[in-house]
Amino acid sequence: MTFAPEWLALREIADAEARSTELVDVVRETLVNRNRLTIRDLGCGTGSMGRWLAGRLGGVQHWVLHDRDPRLLELAEAGMSAFENVTVETREGDLTELRAADLAGADLVTCSALLDLLTTNEMNALAVACVEAHVPALFTLSVAGRIEFDPAEPLDAAFSDAFNAHQRRVVDGRRLLGPDAPAAAEEAFVAAGASVRTASSPWRMSADALQREWLKGWVGAAVEQEPALAVEADDYLRRRSEASAVVHHVDLLAIPGAV
Repeated sequence: MTFAPEWLALREIADAEARSTELVDVVRETLVNRNRLTIRDLGCGTGSMGRWLAGRLGGVQHWVLHDRDPRLLELAEAGMSAFENVTVETREGDLTELRAADLAGADLVTCSALLDLLTTNEMNALAVACVEAHVPALFTLSVAGRIEFDPAEPLDAAFSDAFNAHQRRVVDGRRLLGPDAPAAAEEAFVAAGASVRTASSPWRMSADALQREWLKGWVGAAVEQEPALAVEADDYLRRRSEASAVVHHVDLLAIPGAV
């Protein structure tokens, strides 16, 4: 699955405001004695995670940006070039095939808004890879399956349930985790022998451009899952575009016992 650069640019500010800075504080404490950090960013998109995190980590850093879309990798590499003491390389390919040997030498593995696109087996394998490589993982903005509108209305639950079911759909024989990703990630890392901390990272929107664009995709996916909702979709979309909305996410920091 690939994403349009325009969508990634639109959400970058909301992502930056939502991510947990408290978990970053723990990362800095964990890596305090390392004077050159190597960070592997999985599913990097246009590099928004790197732009958000590099300045917060400080010091000399080398980022390895992974994505399957070469167009996004070019944008990500260019977007990271403005940082002093930061070097970048890109890796194109399927990140679900990464194993511990591929993460050798990394000080931190990161991703943003990625885990819902994995399967349970892929999530388990990623957790094992990080723990066996003795590398902490900071995984941000995993969808939690909860949306709050103000004012609320009865149809919210129907559209939310349909969207969540759509996120759990089977794609090319793969059952996606969707909103089950935060719990699956925590379970996988604990089972692999890591300590886990989580923090909420909600988007808070108020009838803005991001909300309007997000709603189109959210309502569209719900209707694709439950076609009976189509008769309500246009009016519902108009009403919800005028409400405020909170889209809940979860950030997770996993630290292997050997770190």
